[in-house]
Amino acid sequence: MRWNKVRNPLGYFVFAHGAGAPMDSEFMEIMVSLLTERDISVVRFEFPYMQERRETGKKRPPDRQPKLLAYWQEVLDKVKSQTNLPVFIGGKSMGGRMATLLTAEGAESSGIICLGYPFYAANKQDKPRTEHLEHLATPTLIIQGERDTMGNTDNVTSYQLSEQISIEWLTDGNHDLKPRKVSGFTHQQHLESAADKIAHFIRAKI
Repeated sequence: MRWNKVRNPLGYFVFAHGAGAPMDSEFMEIMVSLLTERDISVVRFEFPYMQERRETGKKRPPDRQPKLLAYWQEVLDKVKSQTNLPVFIGGKSMGGRMATLLTAEGAESSGIICLGYPFYAANKQDKPRTEHLEHLATPTLIIQGERDTMGNTDNVTSYQLSEQISIEWLTDGNHDLKPRKVSGFTHQQHLESAADKIAHFIRAKI
C-alpha cells in the first residue's frame, strides 16, 4: 500500500488501479498529485496479480472477481483501522467497478468514486454490466469520457441506474478521460476537472 497523506485532509480516498496498469501509472500519479493538492489523502494498493506482475515482469490477467473483492475488503479494513476520517473508495476502470461490487455486497464507505467506469467490456455494448448499479445505495460519482469505449454517452444514458449515482461527462474524453485536440480541451484540463469534481463530491458527503 502507498499512502499519500496531506496535513489536514477532508478524508481518505482508497484508489484502485485498472486491469492493465499498476498503481504508479502516469494516470494514477497525476490524479494522486491533483487530489492531494485539493486536501484529499490518497491510499493506493495493487491487487495480487499486479503485485506478481511487478515481481516477475510477466504480464498476467486480473484474478477472478472473488479474489479481487476479498483483497479490496482487506485493504479497506486496514485503512479504516488507521483513520477516523471519512473513507471513500473507488478507482480507475476495473478498480472502480470492483469498488461498486464490493459495496453491493455490503462494504461500507462514505462514497464511491470511479474514473472511466467499464459499463461493458470493449466492443460488447450488448452485454452491459449494470445490474448491481440499479440498486446501489451508497453515494457514487462516476467521471466518464463521452466517447469511452467501455461506456459512452449514447449507451450509458439509456441505463436505469440508482438515484445515488451521479455521472459527470467530460467532453470527447476516452477511457483515460483524454480528449482529441479538435475538442478544444487538453488531457490535463480534463484530469484537473475530474479532481475538482471529486473534491466537490467529498466535501458534500462529509
